[in-house]
Amino acid sequence: MKVLSVNVGRPRPNPWKGLTTTGIDKRPVEGPVAVSAPGPKGTGEVGLAGDRVHDVKHHGGFDQAVYAYARENLDGWEAEFGRTLTNGVFGENLTTLGVDVNGALIGERWRIGPDVVLEVSCARIPCRTFQGWLERAGWIKRFTEAVVPGAYLRVIEPGEIRADDPVQIVHRPGHDVTVALFFRAMTREPELLPRLSVADALPQEDRDLIRRRTTA
Repeated sequence: MKVLSVNVGRPRPNPWKGLTTTGIDKRPVEGPVAVSAPGPKGTGEVGLAGDRVHDVKHHGGFDQAVYAYARENLDGWEAEFGRTLTNGVFGENLTTLGVDVNGALIGERWRIGPDVVLEVSCARIPCRTFQGWLERAGWIKRFTEAVVPGAYLRVIEPGEIRADDPVQIVHRPGHDVTVALFFRAMTREPELLPRLSVADALPQEDRDLIRRRTTA
């Protein structure tokens, strides 16, 4: 299990969400990248030095500090798209190899390289920017159906990461709430929402949303 590439965003116009700029255009960088816990959501800060988000209402902050997506899933989409999908094209900070990103448990911790420890917090929910960026009509629906959303992670121990750093799972919580299960419950299968209550590491805003949906 390893990091294939570390990807940092380049600001570009965002005509798909009525915003001036988006940071979804992430590209591999050479050498080490500093990783640290950002401030709260709303500032645009994320975990990787040199990167940021621009839709500050929905992205960034402590619980969405780093986004990881598996190269194996990119390869599957590449076959469906019929075109090359480079590392970072889904807006991910880390393109991984050999890591079961969608099968990771909420609260699972990964040591990356010698220093950095990240904790799985939740799944990526697709938006109009993602669909527009990939130029795929109906992409939000298709991505949701596939249930390979990738994982957001929070920074537990800061440091530096780089391409080819090994990934080691150093903690797995004692529940069965995976990234994929969370995604299914939050999108197409709300009957699964009660199962998420055991995942204490979910972001508070998600826990609040789950509580509202299950008590309505």
